[in-house]
Amino acid sequence: MHVAIPLYPRFTALDAVGPYTVLAFAPGFTVTFVAARPGEILDDRGSLSLTATKSYADLPYPDVIIVPGGPGTAEALHDPALLDWITAAHERTRWTTSVCSGSFLLGAAGLLKGRRATSHWGWLEHLTGFGAQPVSERVVVDDRIITAAGVSAGIDMALIVLARLTDVATAQTVQLAMEYDPRPPFDAGSPRTAPAGLAERALSLIG
Repeated sequence: MHVAIPLYPRFTALDAVGPYTVLAFAPGFTVTFVAARPGEILDDRGSLSLTATKSYADLPYPDVIIVPGGPGTAEALHDPALLDWITAAHERTRWTTSVCSGSFLLGAAGLLKGRRATSHWGWLEHLTGFGAQPVSERVVVDDRIITAAGVSAGIDMALIVLARLTDVATAQTVQLAMEYDPRPPFDAGSPRTAPAGLAERALSLIG
């Protein structure tokens, strides 16, 4: 089972690395970072880079696509190489997925028209511009497209993908191996539970 994660300048690292860790741990899975050209791609903080070891042309038809989000999404929306690859690869994928604002790239590739989809809460409503129906859920499954909400939700999404490609026991085994047992110290991970006044401060960190 071959998983491709496309990288572009100013992606958010956990959007890519969270799902990567889940699926790279899974027996029989190969996860490859791809880009227009192989090489290092710098993240949105400007201090961490991941290496794309293959080009889009090298891996035209992966079994699974995971499109990360990040501030660089705005520019990536106008990247024909990336969008054309997503569109063409989707024709043969088992699952086409995104994390955070990566859903906008699925939308720009023409994949979300008439579909339920999610993204980071700060930009969720803008999915309507791609003909999608925004859904305020952590992970949304619509046919063989799965979209995840902001950043950390990509781990949940990848576990769901793993369970559907293999079985629940395999996904649970990987979850246990990762010790993914989230118990955050604050109940502030959603605008529904966060203290008043934090939303603007939070968006300023990732905008």
